[in-house]
Amino acid sequence: MLGEMYSTAFTGAAFNWICSPVVTELETIVLDWLARAFALPSCYLSTGPTHGGGVIHGTASEAIATVMVAARDKYLREATAHITDEEEREDAIALRRTKLVALGSVATHSATKKAAQIAGVRFRAVPVHAEDGYRMTGAELGKTIDGLHAKGLEVFYITTTLGTTDTCAIDDMDSIADLLDEIAPAATLTPEQKRDGQGEIWVHVDAAYAGSALVCPEYQHLTPVFARFHSYNVNVHKWLLVNFDCSLLYVRDRNWLIDALSVNLAILKNAHTDSGLVTDYRDWQIPFGRRFRSLKVWFVIRTYGINGLRAHIRKHIKLAEDFAGMLQTRPDLFEIVTGPRYALTVFKLKHKSQTAMIQEVNALTKKSYDDVVAEGKIFLSSTVVGGVFAIRHNPATPFVEAHHVKKHFEVLVAAAERALAEV
Repeated sequence: MLGEMYSTAFTGAAFNWICSPVVTELETIVLDWLARAFALPSCYLSTGPTHGGGVIHGTASEAIATVMVAARDKYLREATAHITDEEEREDAIALRRTKLVALGSVATHSATKKAAQIAGVRFRAVPVHAEDGYRMTGAELGKTIDGLHAKGLEVFYITTTLGTTDTCAIDDMDSIADLLDEIAPAATLTPEQKRDGQGEIWVHVDAAYAGSALVCPEYQHLTPVFARFHSYNVNVHKWLLVNFDCSLLYVRDRNWLIDALSVNLAILKNAHTDSGLVTDYRDWQIPFGRRFRSLKVWFVIRTYGINGLRAHIRKHIKLAEDFAGMLQTRPDLFEIVTGPRYALTVFKLKHKSQTAMIQEVNALTKKSYDDVVAEGKIFLSSTVVGGVFAIRHNPATPFVEAHHVKKHFEVLVAAAERALAEV
């Protein structure tokens, strides 16, 4: 918050390098620091082999809308690259846009559907199943793409999720990457393919919440596959001690954003921009102006250090494991649906009757949940996953301690016993 306060003393909009070199340079440096801390592939570094890099947006919704616009324009450029007549190409692009579809799983955050509305394209959801841990798989994605292609529609963008909102599931990134390599070799479209009117499917990794855990080495086995995708975002304001708003977006090639979002006005011309040696972040986002968000990230990193951030994440992981262990001591009351995953445990009540219908179990769980919320001692959120109404418990806030989690459990036990007494 001190970093935020200091940043408000700067009145520049910082839309290009020359407005305030320090705002631009610190953002590049801090995002490279965190890319290394998260063990992201080198293609996401500003100094990486693919001319990629990171930029700070306000929220994951803003990041997803931005990359979807870039993905749409990139796909249409590639799909119409064989048309040389400018007017004919413009008509072809307009026609192809009516056929474009963005995908995400049914567990994908609603930001992808909203981005599709903004971009003027269709959205379709890929099914997920309990037996797969509610994660999107390459097999289900392939079925969905085949069905859309059979209708003459074209998939140009996919959101994969590292830590879904409902259950913190992680999509099967490897099988998704393998599938896309089969149907359209990623990043290697030949001139012949482009002449045939194909475009590359953009894959974005939404790690808004759970991505913060990648600061811990025990989770970094998840990151190598990201090199096969196009973009990645994590909200450090969710779980990494930075105050709202601060969403980090990384792209494998910055030119994809610049090509879609760059504007050329006489007032913006300057020798530094013309040299191509500086970064103008206005071309990496939808808004024109921007705030000095990197300062508060710098404050947090310098205050805690990487080891302090790891300790912060591991504390909450341990609290969630302890909570799940408490639930398991009362199998007469509770059944875990998923987790604990990244400090999130999703659970439901257990009905007295083994033959109870799912609607009866859902009603019982909801009654207990409503009772807890109405009592006001603790506040929780709920969800419906696979037709099951469930309660979500997540202790991942800075001041929660073990005695708080124990109290949470006691409150939930009392509510569950009251609900079951009425069955």
